[in-house]
Amino acid sequence: MAPKMSVLYDATKCTACQACSVACKQWNSLPSEKTALTGSYQTHRDFSPQTWTFIAFYEVFENKKNQWLFRKNQCMHCDEAACLKSCNFHAISHTPQGFVVIDQEKCVGCGYCVTNCTFHVPRVNPVTNKAYKCTGCPERVENGMAPACVQTCQPEALVYGPRDKILLQAKRRFAQIKPKYPNATLYDAPGLDGINFTYILQREPAFYGLPAAPHVPYSIGLWKKVIRPFGAVAIGASLVMTALSYVKTRNYKDHSDDDTKHGGDANG
Repeated sequence: MAPKMSVLYDATKCTACQACSVACKQWNSLPSEKTALTGSYQTHRDFSPQTWTFIAFYEVFENKKNQWLFRKNQCMHCDEAACLKSCNFHAISHTPQGFVVIDQEKCVGCGYCVTNCTFHVPRVNPVTNKAYKCTGCPERVENGMAPACVQTCQPEALVYGPRDKILLQAKRRFAQIKPKYPNATLYDAPGLDGINFTYILQREPAFYGLPAAPHVPYSIGLWKKVIRPFGAVAIGASLVMTALSYVKTRNYKDHSDDDTKHGGDANG
């Protein structure tokens, strides 16, 4: 059985060079996109079907000093993945290494993964009507290579390896940087049974727009276990009632036609 693998992103080492984003596009043959000025050095405002990872910039002014903080945005590859749970067509699954992938042959572009993702990551391409996001580079990791973004990271802000070793490394590194960054966070989402992208952040999760305690929306379980089965029964019952109504109406019409016909013969 293949060991679960993970990536550690250490924001304190990130220089926002964006080589990870370029490497992702190159490896996955993703086209470049025209971007607009955002008021910062950030190249992309959000994910798209053609942009699966990018560096978000956060400018802060504290202690009479201006500072840029960064975060690498991509699919977190949750163990308990809301996108997987919400997909009706079994198009989303985990690889043996633990990364979450979308089977484009099965995807119908319904958008449930977009709506329900804990981190708002997948995007549907309106042309292909398929959902896209970071795949974790399965064709690389299954052959003993690191994901493309990790491979290209020169300051080693991205580190790849077996999950247990990555978590130990993350805890050691976090203990080292905590005195310098008192608001630092080790973000590993225990509410999702872990994520394959563990973060060391210089601030609290809310600063980066991340949920402090991420979990699968309760509405998914309610919808799958109650609403959808009940809906299926209701639809089935509706179809049966429609069929019975049609038969009853048809029989009534036939009888009416017979009565009219017989009445017309008698009068004639």
